[in-house]
Amino acid sequence: MTARRWLDRLKAEWLLLAFALLTVVLGCLDPQPLRAWQRWLQGPTLAGLAGLLIAIQGIRDSALVQQLAAALAARTHSLRGLGLLLASSAALLSMVLTNDVSLFLLVPLTVAIGGLSNLPVLRMVVLEALAVNAGSTLSPIGNPQNLLLWQHGQLPFLRFAWAMLPAATVMFAMVAALAWAWLPRERVELAPEALSRRAVAGGLATLSLLALAAMVVLMEYGHALLGAGLLLAVFMLVARGSLARVDWLLLLTFAAIFLGLGHLAELPRVQGALDRLDFGRPLTLYLGGILASQAISNVPATVLLLERARDPIALAVAVNVGGFGLAIGSLANLIALRLARQPHGLRTLHRVSIPFLLVCAPLVYLAWRWAG
Repeated sequence: MTARRWLDRLKAEWLLLAFALLTVVLGCLDPQPLRAWQRWLQGPTLAGLAGLLIAIQGIRDSALVQQLAAALAARTHSLRGLGLLLASSAALLSMVLTNDVSLFLLVPLTVAIGGLSNLPVLRMVVLEALAVNAGSTLSPIGNPQNLLLWQHGQLPFLRFAWAMLPAATVMFAMVAALAWAWLPRERVELAPEALSRRAVAGGLATLSLLALAAMVVLMEYGHALLGAGLLLAVFMLVARGSLARVDWLLLLTFAAIFLGLGHLAELPRVQGALDRLDFGRPLTLYLGGILASQAISNVPATVLLLERARDPIALAVAVNVGGFGLAIGSLANLIALRLARQPHGLRTLHRVSIPFLLVCAPLVYLAWRWAG
């Protein structure tokens, strides 16, 4: 890619430019030592994202996704049925593979289905983003904030899941109701001219699937940096074309987000404002977790409030609800939109996700307090 094309592409990366500017401004106003920047950067998270991007790009280039999309679309009769199947799959996968990994698997499939049928891709991707936030709420390993709070609170796996069940149930019921109301009632209509005639590249597909599985396992055991390095080396040797097509600007965007928001959360004025609040009160903690998630995303919000919250379950409920609303509330929202690359994606997400949060937040609080 020429320098001019890179500059043209950067102009479209407003999120990257905005958070890069925030990072530079905070760095000038509040200089910090190198170890603070290294902590904010979250190297293992970025390495895990890099490994997933490499593996998924290989799967895309192998034509496996296109073939699976054609098979699924041909065997499903209604758009509502297809939408509920994809949303349910997103929620279930997020309980085991985390919300981000679930999106890396399902969003490319959804885009491929939309390319050969009348499935409204952007609506479906928004529903999948909401679904993984709902499904991952139930599992201690479903998302980074749950994993952190599960380990911090030293709770048994099933006890954590049981405590989160009321919140997750309300969330997914709302996602299912939204899917039923928002998706068209028409039958799935295939476009024969859009069906891929390209054969699956078996070697690349096998390599990429193994790479994806290995990356998930290595991330689970804290070896994301090793996994990303191995995938980078292997694809450099045998699939350099796929490596060149990876969305590296997405990595830069997340690096800028981590640095900017990490620094912002540790500013003395922010810390002082938090010190004046009584997070021992359930409603204060609940609203504080949601609002902090809307401002700095739910994983940094969890870190920010971790030592101030007496009840890790209460904080978990709050920051998982905070994944709805603004796109920044959960990084899964940004990943879903970036993978889909649909026009007006951010606008459509906010038209749905903000009202979703306003309805979901009081319902989840009532369900959680009643069950507790």
